[in-house]
Amino acid sequence: MTNSVANNVDRYAKLFEQLQQKNEGAFVPFVMVGDPDIATSVDIIKTLVTAGADALELGFPYSDPIADGPTIQQASIRALSNKIKTDDNFEIIRQVREAHPNISIGLLLYSNLVLKRGIEKFYQDAVNAGVDSILIADVPLREADRFIAVANQTGIKQILIAPPNASDDTLAEIGEKSQGYTYLLGRAGVTGAETAVTIPASALIDKLTQYKVAPPLLGFGISTPAQVKDAIQSGAAGAISGSATVNIIAENLSQPEVMLDKLQSFVTEMKAATRK
Repeated sequence: MTNSVANNVDRYAKLFEQLQQKNEGAFVPFVMVGDPDIATSVDIIKTLVTAGADALELGFPYSDPIADGPTIQQASIRALSNKIKTDDNFEIIRQVREAHPNISIGLLLYSNLVLKRGIEKFYQDAVNAGVDSILIADVPLREADRFIAVANQTGIKQILIAPPNASDDTLAEIGEKSQGYTYLLGRAGVTGAETAVTIPASALIDKLTQYKVAPPLLGFGISTPAQVKDAIQSGAAGAISGSATVNIIAENLSQPEVMLDKLQSFVTEMKAATRK
C-alpha cells in the first residue's frame, strides 16, 4: 500500500486555524454523492463550495442506511436507482477536488461499503480521489481501531462520534484517538431536519475541550441559521447540516437550475450565521 501521509495536507488544521483568526465557526453541508445522477451531483457539490461551505461531508449511497432518516434514505435510493457505484463516487470527488484544491472533504458512510472493497483499498482510493477524512456511521468507538490504523497509514483522518451522553472514559478515548474534527451528535436517533437539534450544554463542550478532542462540529437536526448560531455560541467549532440540504435537492429534481440557486442561498445564509 502506498503511504501518502507525507503528501496529505492537513486541510482541517488549516481550516480551523483560519476560522479562528476570522472569529468564525465552520459551516459544513452534507449531500449524498451521485444524487440524483453523476453530472448533477458534481454541479451540486461545486455549488456548495462556491456558496461558502467551509468543508464538505459526503455520503456514499447505501441500501440499508440505519442511522439515516427518510430524507437521506431517499437520496440513497435515487443514486442507487441510477446505478451509482463506489468508483463513480470517487470519480465525482476527484472532479470536485480538481476544481477546489483547498476544501476539506469528509466521507460519512457505512462499514459494509468499506469492508466490501477492503479497508486498505478503500482508504487508499479515497486518498487518491482527494478525500481528507472518513467517518463510519455504524462502527462504535470500541471497534474503530482497525480503521484508525489504516487511516494513520494512508494519511486519512478517522472521524469519531461523540454522543450527547458520552461518559468521561469515552470522551478521554475520543480525545486520544480523534483527528480532523469530532462529530458531536445534536441528539439521539436518526438523521433528519424533522426533529430539531438539541444544542448541547456548554458543559459538554467544556468537557470535550478538557479531553482535547479534535474540534467538535455539531450535527443531526441542524436546519436553520439560528441553530448554527446557537451551536457556535455553545462552543462548537461549527455545524453540519444534512437533511435540510438534501431536502432542497429532493424538492427541485425537475428544475436543476432552481435547485442550484436555492442551495447557493441556503449555504450562504447558514455560513453567515457562523460569524461571531
